[in-house]
Amino acid sequence: MNVQEYKCPNCSGALPFDSISGKMKCPYCEAEFDAEALNAWKKSQEDINKGINEEKAEWENYSKESGSGDWKLEELDSLDLNECPSCGAAVVGDKNTIAICCPYCGNSNIVKARAAGILKPDYVIPFKKDKAAAMQALESFQKRKPLLPSTFNSENRIEKIQAVYVPFWLYDCDVKGRITYRAARVTSWSGGDYNYTKTDTYLCTREGEMSFEKIPADGSERMDDTLMDSIEPFDYSTLTDFNTAYLSGYLAEKYDVDSEQNKDRVNTRIRNSVEQIFRQDVTGYSSVQKTASSINLEHGTIRYALFPVWLVSTVYKGKNYTFAMNGQSGKLSGALPVSAKRSAAMIASIFTALTAIFSAIVFFLL
Repeated sequence: MNVQEYKCPNCSGALPFDSISGKMKCPYCEAEFDAEALNAWKKSQEDINKGINEEKAEWENYSKESGSGDWKLEELDSLDLNECPSCGAAVVGDKNTIAICCPYCGNSNIVKARAAGILKPDYVIPFKKDKAAAMQALESFQKRKPLLPSTFNSENRIEKIQAVYVPFWLYDCDVKGRITYRAARVTSWSGGDYNYTKTDTYLCTREGEMSFEKIPADGSERMDDTLMDSIEPFDYSTLTDFNTAYLSGYLAEKYDVDSEQNKDRVNTRIRNSVEQIFRQDVTGYSSVQKTASSINLEHGTIRYALFPVWLVSTVYKGKNYTFAMNGQSGKLSGALPVSAKRSAAMIASIFTALTAIFSAIVFFLL
């Protein structure tokens, strides 16, 4: 004979049914639970124990059949594949591109080859910002940085600045999600000589469907993923079908991270977004803890695109600093040096201010 046993979610004590209140009441911590809610909570715990925290992702494999197809002969005739013998970078330029300098290591000894054998992009976002805009963005980026060394603006020199079409994979998918939370609402009050605290525990479930379109992930191993993420977003209203004419006068890097290698990164980004959206709808509680999650990605499709990026490399005291600017919006990102003296001075001033505030508080309390 199977005996159905219930335990208190708070203290794990045996939980009998109280006929007076009509609820399950714990004789140890005196917590009360509705039978229906307790069954739902018990089921959620069983799901966790069975490993129901599942994650499924169904993505297609990108190929020339699923993408924009083969290159046309006239398109290949107008392109060169430029391979850097120093760092191995492969950038595509048109026949009129001369004096090519590798945007990654600065090597100018570029070996040209035919562009055959690489997949043709489906989309491109044309450059909107020019070299002058990149220079101005870098200058503005360096302003109002209190920890920047005072000599950086005068002593750093620009080694190279280059416009590059960076390969990006764009991911579309539908998502079905269900997340269970254990939430608590704490109420405190005083009566007589005692302080009382009451904790109500709730089982919250959020379930829904949503779609994601064109989630970008760069396909370049040499491009820092964090740097590329930081210059988002790109405005897809100017996304257009690929045409080799957009490459005229620019370089376009060949992807060396294929769509398969980026799937885990995109899956994580999607699931984090789903969890954030669901969590925003669980409000009004003192604490919320996720207990079970089921997020499934379906009908995943992938497309290949080229996005415009200005790369600016500067040298300061023998160290290279690389900045990237969104060639469409002008948003720039990169790491700047930090002055040890200015950093120490700022910490000292903060400490002095906090000490003064603390002294004032103590004075008024006394």
